[in-house]
Amino acid sequence: MIKHVVLFKFKADIPKDIRQQKLPEIKKSLEMLQTHISELGYIEAGINSNPEESYDLALISEFANWEDLKAYVVHPEHQKVAAVIREILLERACVDYEF
Repeated sequence: MIKHVVLFKFKADIPKDIRQQKLPEIKKSLEMLQTHISELGYIEAGINSNPEESYDLALISEFANWEDLKAYVVHPEHQKVAAVIREILLERACVDYEF
């Protein structure tokens, strides 16, 4: 099994009202990927509620194997969500590990 953990930091100059609208939309869009991508075994997204930390959103997902993760990455539905994220993305950190 592969665990895919991603942290997103969004641009600081995004107005607060847009940030408060976009983050829940992105979270929901990420979690809805499970209904579109059969290779995706589990997905969870969370908006950071700790103001002491600098990342805004966390994504945790699981795949049966590396091939399933690769299929997820290129899937058109994932690419749609990734495009929305890239519009406001400042920084991304990712760790993929076997468990």
